[in-house]
Amino acid sequence: MRHFTGGLLLAFLVTACKTVAPVVQQTPPEPVILTLGTKGFTTDDFFQSFTKNQLSADSAQRTDVKNYFDLYTNLKLKVLAAESEGRDTTEAFREEMNTYRKQLAQSYLTDKVLVESLAAEAYQRMQEEVNASHILISVSEYALPTDTLAAYQTILSLRKQALDGADFATLAREHSQDIATNQNGGNLGYVNAFGVFYPLETAIYTTPTGGISQPVRTRFGYHLIKVNNRRPGRGRVRVAHILVRLSPTADEAGQKVAQERIDGAYARLQKGEPFEQVCRLVSDDATSKINGGVLPIFEPGRWVPAFEDAAFALTKPGDYSKPVRTNYGWHIIRLVDRKGLDSYTTLGPSLRQRVTTDSRADILRQFTVERLRKEYAVREDKVLLESVFAKADSNLLHGLWRYTEPLDPALQNKPLVTVGNQPYTVDQFFTYVRQRQQPQRNPALAAIPGNKQADQVVGGSPTVAMRQLFDRFVGDQLIAIEETNLDKKSPEFRALLNEIRDGVLLSQVMEQNVWERSMADSTGQRAYFEQHQDTYRLPERAMATIVVAQNDSLLKQATSMLSGRPPYQLRRSAAPLTFEKNKTTMTTSLRETLFDVLVVMSTNPDYVVEVSGSHDPTERDSVSAGRIRTVVSYLQKNGVSLNRIMEKDFQGARPGAIKDAQRNISFQYFSNAKDDIAKVINGKYSLLAGSLRSESSGGTPRTADVSAVTIMTGLFAQGDSPYLDGIKQWQVGSTIMHRDKKAISVQIDRIEPARAKTFAEARGTVINEYQTTLEKKWLAQLRQTYPVKVNNDEIRKLVK
Repeated sequence: MRHFTGGLLLAFLVTACKTVAPVVQQTPPEPVILTLGTKGFTTDDFFQSFTKNQLSADSAQRTDVKNYFDLYTNLKLKVLAAESEGRDTTEAFREEMNTYRKQLAQSYLTDKVLVESLAAEAYQRMQEEVNASHILISVSEYALPTDTLAAYQTILSLRKQALDGADFATLAREHSQDIATNQNGGNLGYVNAFGVFYPLETAIYTTPTGGISQPVRTRFGYHLIKVNNRRPGRGRVRVAHILVRLSPTADEAGQKVAQERIDGAYARLQKGEPFEQVCRLVSDDATSKINGGVLPIFEPGRWVPAFEDAAFALTKPGDYSKPVRTNYGWHIIRLVDRKGLDSYTTLGPSLRQRVTTDSRADILRQFTVERLRKEYAVREDKVLLESVFAKADSNLLHGLWRYTEPLDPALQNKPLVTVGNQPYTVDQFFTYVRQRQQPQRNPALAAIPGNKQADQVVGGSPTVAMRQLFDRFVGDQLIAIEETNLDKKSPEFRALLNEIRDGVLLSQVMEQNVWERSMADSTGQRAYFEQHQDTYRLPERAMATIVVAQNDSLLKQATSMLSGRPPYQLRRSAAPLTFEKNKTTMTTSLRETLFDVLVVMSTNPDYVVEVSGSHDPTERDSVSAGRIRTVVSYLQKNGVSLNRIMEKDFQGARPGAIKDAQRNISFQYFSNAKDDIAKVINGKYSLLAGSLRSESSGGTPRTADVSAVTIMTGLFAQGDSPYLDGIKQWQVGSTIMHRDKKAISVQIDRIEPARAKTFAEARGTVINEYQTTLEKKWLAQLRQTYPVKVNNDEIRKLVK
C-alpha cells in the first residue's frame, strides 16, 4: 500500500511540474519567398539583396521587385548548380574565399569611429604646414627599463636647458643622435600631415609657435620638438617632369654625364622646344614620358622635399623650373595645374585609407586589441613565460633567432596562453617568433622616414624583444578569433560574405557553361549566324572625307592639300642644312639642326620626309648625292625607317635658289594621315589667331579657342554625319556647303550598297547573342533539375 501511495505521489508531482512549467516561446520560422528543389530562400535574404543592389545601381536603371526576383532566382539556380558540382569544396575555392574574407574583415575589425576621428584630424592638419626642429636621444625599442630611464632623464635635461634660454639648434648639433638632421640644428623643414611618424606629427601640430614640446617617445627613442613657424597649406599641384636618373653612388664621370643631359634638355626648352617633345626624348621616367611627363596631382608630403619645393614654387601653369637634384636624379618640373585642398567629403575616403596604413595603424590596432581583451579572456602561464623568454638571445636582435627541435620536455606542447577558450602552445609561439622576427633598426638613423641606412643593431634586450613579440602574438590571436566570429556577430558581414561566395561560384559556372563554351564553339557560332542571318545587315554607306573649316579660305587650303594620293604634302618644312664647299660630312652644328627633323619624325608616326639635295656649279655632281646619303643614314640610325624617307637629287643647281643655298639639304614633310593636314593648318591658325589677339589686346598670345579645320574620314551610314545626311542623293564626287557658319566639303569616293554582313563582320554580335541563347537553355535545364516554387503572397507584401 505504501508503494502504491508513493507511486501516486510521484505521478502527481510530475503532473504538477508539467502544469506549472513556463511555456517556451518557439521562434516562428522565417517566411520563405522562393524554393529551388528542396532549398528555400527567405524573404529577408531576398529583400537584403534587392535593397543593396538598388542602392548601388544607377537610379536610371533601377528595377522593381518582380523584375529583380527573376534575376535573383536565376542567380540562385546557377549557384546551386555550382554547389552540386562540389565547386564550393575545392582547395582553390577555399583559398580564394579566405583571401576575400580577410580583406572584408579588416573594416569590421577596425573601429570606424576612431578611423573617422583620425581622418578628420589629418584633414584639419592639412590646412597648414609647420616648420619644426627636433632633438633625438636614441634608445632601443627593446631597451631595458634602466636604459629607457637614462634616455628620458637626458631628454628632460635638454628640455630644461632649452626652456632656460639655451639655443635649440646648438643643443641639437651637440646632443641629437639623428645624424640626418643634427648638423643643421635638427631642422625638419616644413612638416605636414603624414609627413613624419604620427607621435612626432602630433607634437609638432599641438606645440605653439616658439614652444618646446614635452618628451615624445617613438620606437627610435625620445624626441624634443621646437616649432619655428607656421604657414597655410599649399594645396595641391599637378606637374610634369623630365627625369635624368642618377644613382647616389655614381662616380664623377657618371654625374657629369647626367648633368650634361639635364642641362641640354633645359637649353632646348629655353630655345622654345615643346616640353612634351623634350620629355619623350630625354626623360628616364618610362611611366610618365609617354604622356609628356605628367604626374598624378599631389599635396605636400607625397614627394621628396627638394622636388616638392620646386613644384610648389611655380606659380603659373606652363612655368618650369631650373634643373633640380633629388636622390632620384635630376628633374625639370613644369606646372600643369594648381588647386586648393578638396573638401573633406571628397578627400575623406582616401584619408580613411591612409590612416589605416601609415603609423596611425599602430593606434588602431592597439585600440582593437584592448577592446578584444575585455571580450575574450587572456590567461597566461607566468612561470612558463619566464622560461620561454629566457630562450631569447642576441640573435633575436639580428632577426636570426632559432630554437632546437624537439623542445625541452618542460616546454614542448605546453599551453603558454589561453585566448578565449583556445590554448596556444610554446611550439606555436616559437614558430611565430621565427617567422616575425626582424633585425633591429638603429634608432639614430631611423628616426625620420626615408632614411635608408638604419640597419645597424644598437643596444636592446633580447628578453624585452621576445616579450614584445609575445604581446603581438596574443593580439594576433585575439584578432583571428574575432574574425572567426564575425559571421555570428555581424549580419551585414555574413550577408556580404555570402554574396561574395555566390559571386565566385557564379563566375566559375558561367565560365564553363556560357562564356568559354560560346567562344570555343565555332560550329555553334556559325549555326547561330546562319539561322539568324537576316538580322545581320549593313546599311548603305558612303566612303567619304568630310572637311569642316572656319571659312572658305581654310577649306580651300585643306581640300587642296588633300587632293591627290597619299602621302599628302603638308606645306611644312624644317630648317635646311648648309654644307661647306665640297663637303658631305656633318659638323656638330649640322647635327643639332638635323636633330629637330628627328624630333618631328619621332613624334609624328605617319610623317614622311622628303630630303632634297643640290650642289653649286663648282662642285661635282656626286656631292649632292653624298650629302643626301649622309642625312638619310643619320635618320635611319636614329630610328626613322627608310620607307618614311623620300630622296630628291637635283643633280646640279636648285631652281630659284641663291648661290649659297645651292649647297643645302632641305626638308619637306608629307603625311599618310589626313588628320596631320588638320594639325598643320590648326597649328598655323592658332599662332595667327594668338598674334592678332595679342596685338589687339596688348596681352600674352593665346591659342585659338576652336579648331580651324576638322577632317573626318571613314564609312558613314545615314545618321552618322549631319553633313552627309544633308545630301539628298549620294553620289561619287565633291559637295561644298555652308552650315552653322562653317564651310564644309564632303568628298564621296565610293558608295557601298546595303548588304548582308559576312560571318567575320558579325562574329562579335553573334558571340554575344549566342551566349544569351546558351544561358537561356542552361537555365531551362536548371529549372527542371531544381523545380521553382514561388511564394506569391510574400512578393505581394514586398510590392506594397
